[in-house]
Amino acid sequence: MKAMIIEKYGKVSLKLADMPVPDIGKKDVLVEIVAASINPVDFKIRDGKVRMLLKYKMPLILGNDFSGIVKQVGKDVTKFKVGDQIYGRAMKDRIGSFAEYISIDENAIAIKPKNLSFEEAASIPLVGLTSYQALHDILKMSPGQKVLIQAGAGGVGNFAIQLAKTMGVYVATTASKAGYELVKSLGADQIIDYKSESFEEVLKDYDGVFDTIGGETLEKAFNMLKPGGQVVSVSGLPNARFGKEYGSGFLKTNLFRLLTLKISKLEKQHNATYTFLFMKPSGEQLKIITELIELEKIRPVIDRVFPFEEAQKALEYSEAGRAKGKVILKIK
Repeated sequence: MKAMIIEKYGKVSLKLADMPVPDIGKKDVLVEIVAASINPVDFKIRDGKVRMLLKYKMPLILGNDFSGIVKQVGKDVTKFKVGDQIYGRAMKDRIGSFAEYISIDENAIAIKPKNLSFEEAASIPLVGLTSYQALHDILKMSPGQKVLIQAGAGGVGNFAIQLAKTMGVYVATTASKAGYELVKSLGADQIIDYKSESFEEVLKDYDGVFDTIGGETLEKAFNMLKPGGQVVSVSGLPNARFGKEYGSGFLKTNLFRLLTLKISKLEKQHNATYTFLFMKPSGEQLKIITELIELEKIRPVIDRVFPFEEAQKALEYSEAGRAKGKVILKIK
């Protein structure tokens, strides 16, 4: 099969290569991929920035989420049959959606929404599951509460805004003037122009913050929380709560403790809770997301679709950070 690979970590270009079609296990399905989406985690994996948590063998096929058609099922598969149109997010140790085929556990996928094209469906799994697990599983937002969703015009942000509104939550978000109309159309209640306003000074007494930026932006988020508030981040550093669930020798080192010391101090200072989120694939949660999409409560936001052969251009375009919504690879 044709696949886009890297042969080493670093700022390297994707290489089109012939790779073997992956084998399937008893609970796996083989999917012919129609479309895949590009996500910031793809750059981080390529650059080797997640090696303390995830280790891969080279050559490595990049890509984390996709849509496609089931071509083969393992002997113990009960949820899907050949011909089903599905979408999903690969397990962290079985990535590889920038390819013509992928083997994936049946519990990581769901039937794609009937009202979406394959390209639209491919834009959903990673951002949808990340948003659901942040807002529902960790922050446990409830009607009437207030949340700040950083970078509302980005892939995760625009989904999270819509999901939060289905939960009855008051949503503030940060965006540039170029992204203002988009986040407003998605339901944002308050929009902070991050180029001219300081969100931590404008917003006060919030129940939660969904951080997608990290660094100083993450640290400033604690200033706007009410006592007992929470921050969940996909761009900060892992912490002990992450370690209990995923486990990592790095989390026990003195270097880790030193790197996370500032966040730990901020938690105590503001009587707040910080959690790092590394999203887990879930077919069951995708079913919930599918229902919301088919009820037209959530819609995909796609910036551009690139042909498979232009995967490197697509990666560069996404990495530049100017996309309003998701960047998609059309495989088939």
